[in-house]
Amino acid sequence: MAHVMTGMERLLGKPPGWLRKRAKVGLLVHPASVDRGLRPVVEVFSRDFPGSLRKLFSPQHGLWGEKQDNMILSDHEKETPWGVPAFSLYGDYLAPTEEMLQGLEVLIVDLQDVGCRVYTYAATMLGCLQACAANNLKLVVTDRPNPLGGVHVEGNLLDPAMKSFVGPHPIPMRHGLTLGELARLLVAELGLEVELEVILMECWRRDMFFEETGLPWVLPSPNLPTPDSCVVYPGQVLLEGTNLSEGRGTTRPFEIFGAPFIEPFFLRDRLEELGLPGVRFRALYFEPTHNKWKGERCGGLQIHVLDRKTFRPYLTSLWIIHLVRSHWGELMSWKEPPYEFEARRLPMDLLTGDPKVREGLEKGLTPAQLQAWWEPGLQDWFNRREKYLAYGN
Repeated sequence: MAHVMTGMERLLGKPPGWLRKRAKVGLLVHPASVDRGLRPVVEVFSRDFPGSLRKLFSPQHGLWGEKQDNMILSDHEKETPWGVPAFSLYGDYLAPTEEMLQGLEVLIVDLQDVGCRVYTYAATMLGCLQACAANNLKLVVTDRPNPLGGVHVEGNLLDPAMKSFVGPHPIPMRHGLTLGELARLLVAELGLEVELEVILMECWRRDMFFEETGLPWVLPSPNLPTPDSCVVYPGQVLLEGTNLSEGRGTTRPFEIFGAPFIEPFFLRDRLEELGLPGVRFRALYFEPTHNKWKGERCGGLQIHVLDRKTFRPYLTSLWIIHLVRSHWGELMSWKEPPYEFEARRLPMDLLTGDPKVREGLEKGLTPAQLQAWWEPGLQDWFNRREKYLAYGN
């Protein structure tokens, strides 16, 4: 097993000149912002560079990761254990204001991302890049692993007309970049005039999944408790745009899914007949303790990924939706807005990034037919991202 060193560990172990000079720093962090000893990086930073840390910022789910779901906002915190205030970037404001940044010289982003376009940390980072550009601040990304690796990409590119907080830029659902690489791409493609520094990891390779890094896993949000959850997430997150339970309120969110009207053994057999790569399905019944179908008995499946290298989460979940629509179409429905601060467009369209996906499913197109449509865009994506890649195999 490799022993990957995160960008934050490198920053703390060998401080750059601006940090040794005690620059006035803000940190964007969450519960997964820890070192390999599971100490919060805020604690280590405060100890090693007293007086440098001035403000904290938090993304969706809050500084402590206690907020469960979409559009459950978190408040600013005037007091934290480290004696500095924490400003929520998932509340009244989705990006730092000029007042929040006042008195800072550097904003450091240290977030554990999950390699999926709709995971809102990418949009939060973009908001920080834009705010730093507007206020002449340096932004530093201390890089962390993409839990899905950096080799495989999947899904259609976002239609620019569908930009939202779950789709901040035209990239595929599973983009294959670290947060630092994505920051480089966003700055270049959006022409942002900001001083960006990415502190790279040591020993990370693009073909690594998270368990191969030697780093401890800390859930980056309440419903991604394990790396297994992240593996299925780029597909199963689509269920948030439907009335199917995506497993919130169970102990294996996103791996378990279903609804009261689904006959699980029938659905299992239809999915198994497809021979989808790297995955098997287990029929079950469950009762969510919260969220959709709370307290109701749901028929459904658990997704068991047997080979992460061949498993395709986006395609697999589109097949799930296609089959449920085919057999229980009168009972399955698209979720209505609002969703992630959008009051007009359907959540499913925001999640897929292009209404053509939903419209294709409604017309009875198979996911294989949809995949043939989006593949040319993926080839363009490989070419676009190439110059921003910082790690090899």
